Amino acid sequence: MSRTFTLSSAVIAGCLAVAASSASAQDLRGWNIHVEDYPVSIAMESFIAEVTEATGGEVTGTVFHNGVLGSQPDAIEQVRLGALDFGVFSLGQMGTSVPETNIVSLPFIFSSIPQMYELMDGAVGEAIGEGMRERGIVPLGWYDAGARSFYNSIRPINTPADVEGLKIRVMNNNLFVMMVEAMDGNATPMAFAEVYQSIQTGVVDGAENNPPSYESTSHFEVAQYYSLTEHLIIPECLCMSLSAWDSLSPEHQEIVMAAGRASAEMQRELWQAREAASMEVVEAGGTIVNTIEDKGPFQDAMAPVYEAFLADNPDMAGIIDLIRGAE
Repeated sequence: MSRTFTLSSAVIAGCLAVAASSASAQDLRGWNIHVEDYPVSIAMESFIAEVTEATGGEVTGTVFHNGVLGSQPDAIEQVRLGALDFGVFSLGQMGTSVPETNIVSLPFIFSSIPQMYELMDGAVGEAIGEGMRERGIVPLGWYDAGARSFYNSIRPINTPADVEGLKIRVMNNNLFVMMVEAMDGNATPMAFAEVYQSIQTGVVDGAENNPPSYESTSHFEVAQYYSLTEHLIIPECLCMSLSAWDSLSPEHQEIVMAAGRASAEMQRELWQAREAASMEVVEAGGTIVNTIEDKGPFQDAMAPVYEAFLADNPDMAGIIDLIRGAE
């Protein structure tokens, strides 16, 4: 009788230990809009793998690719509310929830991709990150989404005057509408999925995006002029819900942050390789690519956009000055 009781107690204790271990383990759910072999996707999977290994399996996670967990605006809100644990989001899509992120959507705010890396990894990223935290989002790493340039079916764009009269699709953000209108173009917000047919049928003359997006959507088939204005350099953020972050131990927070930064370094390298490959594809497909050595006239044309933004957001002048004052 005594031996039976001892064995039963041991079994119960073992079950309780397993249950306690399971209860303490955290399985994170992550949102991603891209296909599984995209640079962002590969870096996100690396992030989770590193966290899982470094925590000994105490923190694990699953990345749900292809936007299967909803649209980007919805996913941003779900992360803010803690319904999703992490995701990679364009800061261009986050402006409604986090006004500070609109700063990086200002045309020509960054002079180059390397400058963007340096500033986002430093004081500018910290300042924008504070605004994100106040609204329930913790930035873990800044991903590269390239530089966006204009493409159209009518003519090359070498000066702001070349935009005049062109119907250009833009993201649904008033900053981008003002950007095109400042050059006397006709800005047309519409869903990205509608762009190919809209150019083909003449609803719009063109759009603007980075090389991988221009190539992977086959937009180069209907808009053969690709002008490297590089007017927008909008990073993406590997972000975690503040509630998920707060649920981690200090040790696990340190691991997650380090893994996030490492994944950003990986993603940047993968992105640059993908961008070069995309340019090879579009040029082989007959795209007429023109570079713009002097972007001064374009930058000067953006003065009304900056004036309007600062009028609405005077408290963000310091961050803008910080970026503009950088070399």
